This record gives sequence, structure tokens and C-alpha cells, in this order.
Amino acid sequence: MDTSKRAKVLIQAMPYIKKYVGETIVVKYGGNAMINEDLKSAVMSDLVLMQLVGINVVLVHGGGPEINAMLDAVGKESRFENGMRVTDKETIDIVQMVLAGKVNKSLVQLLESHGGKALGFCGLDGRLLMAEKLISSVDLGYVGEIKEVNPAPLNNAMQNGYIPIVATVAGGYDGNVYNINADLAAAQIAAKLGAKKLILMTDIRGLLRDVKDDDSLISVVNVSEVPMLKRDGIIKGGMIPKIDCCVEAVRNGVNRAHIIDGRLEHSILLELFSDEGIGTMFY
Repeated sequence: MDTSKRAKVLIQAMPYIKKYVGETIVVKYGGNAMINEDLKSAVMSDLVLMQLVGINVVLVHGGGPEINAMLDAVGKESRFENGMRVTDKETIDIVQMVLAGKVNKSLVQLLESHGGKALGFCGLDGRLLMAEKLISSVDLGYVGEIKEVNPAPLNNAMQNGYIPIVATVAGGYDGNVYNINADLAAAQIAAKLGAKKLILMTDIRGLLRDVKDDDSLISVVNVSEVPMLKRDGIIKGGMIPKIDCCVEAVRNGVNRAHIIDGRLEHSILLELFSDEGIGTMFY
């Protein structure tokens, strides 16, 4: 890129930086961006840059592949029903160990190696996430439904210059620990914090009119259009819960929610600081 093009990129970013200074943005981190080392590095750089220009950043993560690997290591089969992990007593112990321990602390260390300041949390810390057992047609065991979000630990961290990194296990009112869907947790955390944006990182470009055609991306969706898009079969399968999270976030006060392609390096910055943006925006 020549000098003039570099300057244009910086100038284009300026109004967006002004727009987001002092605002909170919640990023749900997952998919390929959490596995590929180059993508992991790009995400951490994006988050540090966002913080440096005055944005309050919260990173919410899952860790499905790491959980599967640990279950395999102890000889326990991974079971899913309707896309959700069946979580018995032994499995929730492993989920807590992997998410709140290995994955969370590895992300803290990685972000700090890129020049940021991070604090690791899980839902058990400061009663950050309180949950009850999720009631569904199939007994999923220790899978929870969030009933309460306490934003104080996250706000305290951000006010002191840290990026909170949140592992999605929650405390139960019954004293148990519950496994929480990371998209749902990110949506509820964003709403409770009054976030300007919720960004869900995925392994697809966004909402496609035709799943076989990457060029059929739908860039902007009003949440009132979602039922029609479901009836027309455009929103289906694994996209339904992700988009439902975006709808919930917007209807609970989040200004914009985005589904972006985490396979693209610096996808967060491209969404935030360019005129074109990427992915699908819900408002």
C-alpha cells in the first residue's frame, strides 16, 4: 500500500474513533479466530488498539475444541443435543477447569503479550453471571440459563485500564456451576453494560441469502425483519441462535449487533473503522 492509501485509511478511521471513544464494545470470541495462531494474534492486536483509542472492550469466550480435547484425553465422549453440550457432573468439572483455567488465562497472557492489560473472569467471580438450570425437552444436565448479570467487576476492571476476558461458566442459585452458551452470555453482558456494539465472531461472512453463495451477504438487517427471514428459510440451522442473540441484545438497548467473519485478519477493525464494514449488522 502506498503512502497516500495509508493516509486515506487513517483519515477514514478518524470519525469512527471519535464516535466510539468512551463507549463499550463487547466481542464474543470463538471459531477459527480462536484456533489459528495468526488470527489469534490479529484479534489481540485489534483489541489493544481499540483500548488505546479510548474504547472500553470486553472479550467473552467459549472454548469448545479445548473442552472436546480434554474430554477425549480422559476417555469421555462429547455428547450434544440440539447443538448444546450435554453436561453431566464430570463434564461440568472439566468445562470449568478448561474455560475458566486454561483457555481464559492463556487469552489473558496472549493479550498482555501484545501490549494490552487484561484481567480474567468467569461467571463465578463477583457473582458476575448467575444462572438456573436450563429447562428443555432433553435433560442437558448442568447447562444454565442466565438470570442475572452483575456488571460491577467488569466496570471496575475497565475503569482501571484493563480489558476483562470472560469465560462463560456461571454460578447457580443452588450452589452448582453451569455451562453457558457464549453467544447468549455475550448478548446479556452487552445489554447490562449498555454497550454500543456487540460483535459475534464466526466462521462465515455473516447472514447469507444463499448459503452456497458468499456474495449473497445481507449487510444490514432490522430486527423486525428477522421473523420473515426465518419464515423464508434464510435464517436457519446454526444461524438461528446467533441471530436470536443479536436480536435480544438490540431489543435490550445495545445500539448495534454484528456477525462478522473471524477468518479474516483484523475483521474487528474493518467492521469498526471502515466505511464499508464487513459482515451483517443488526439494528
